[in-house]
Amino acid sequence: MQSTPAVEVVGLVKRYGAKAAVDGLELSVARGSLTAVLGPNGAGKTTTIETCEGYRRPDAGTVRVLGLDPVTQSAQLRPRIGVMLQSGGVYPGARAEEMLRHTAKLHADPIYPALLIERLGLGSCGRTPYRRLSGGQQQRLALAMAVVGRPELVFLDEPTAGLDPQARRATWDLVRELRADGVTTVLTTHFMDEAEQLADDVVIVDGGKVIAQGTPEELCRGGAEDTLRFSGRPGLDLLSLLKALPSDSAAAELTPGNYRVAGKVDPQMLATVTSWCAQHGVLPDRIAVERRTLEDVFLELTGKELRS
Repeated sequence: MQSTPAVEVVGLVKRYGAKAAVDGLELSVARGSLTAVLGPNGAGKTTTIETCEGYRRPDAGTVRVLGLDPVTQSAQLRPRIGVMLQSGGVYPGARAEEMLRHTAKLHADPIYPALLIERLGLGSCGRTPYRRLSGGQQQRLALAMAVVGRPELVFLDEPTAGLDPQARRATWDLVRELRADGVTTVLTTHFMDEAEQLADDVVIVDGGKVIAQGTPEELCRGGAEDTLRFSGRPGLDLLSLLKALPSDSAAAELTPGNYRVAGKVDPQMLATVTSWCAQHGVLPDRIAVERRTLEDVFLELTGKELRS
């Protein structure tokens, strides 16, 4: 069983009237991995995750979570997974601590609630009704409720939305510990740095389909040139520099004294550029290697226009 995917989605279709929110989506999540699902608003990622959680019934295709159908076998599946929704799932009048303790009692071998309360900084609001918690406190409580039952698989929908830097860092640390303990984690996020820092695998969804998938390194490297930038005196002879570089390289003076060299940036290129600078009496004020970020890749694939 460990060789089978924790989540396997094949040809998933989900429609709302004439609109296909998810249109033939394919997704596979390895056991013990941390997969980040990214996409613009309306891309279909939340609908996909909610279908995997059993909250929505697919119109076509198959969904298996830990080998089970999340709709028809939900009773067997629910004790084995944790779910953190974007909103809801908590009684508005319930106090934070009593809600977490209630959730813990629904599981056979829960984490002691006091540990999570301390870990996620909820001690000061333990007796506060949910509706009076700040947005960040509600997020932290939802995360605690998702993991208190020691799930094999946890779905986290925007786990750090609205959190301050300290709470965000604490959430990252907890998510990393879950992965280290072998818990499969699927999270959706709009924070590209979060996906880069945490994920083993990144899935980009748009138009109800997966349009790219791979490790953060693979996605940032694929199909793009790296860039080396340096600064020196204006008007350097870049033709002589290009003669020293591989034929597929390019160089330009972007603004007076600021230069960009594009191509395969490796130790040899860096050595060539610094040697050329030395030969021409150029002492670079700054030299840096720049690579595409996950945000660059995301915008290239999904466009820069605003989504409603």
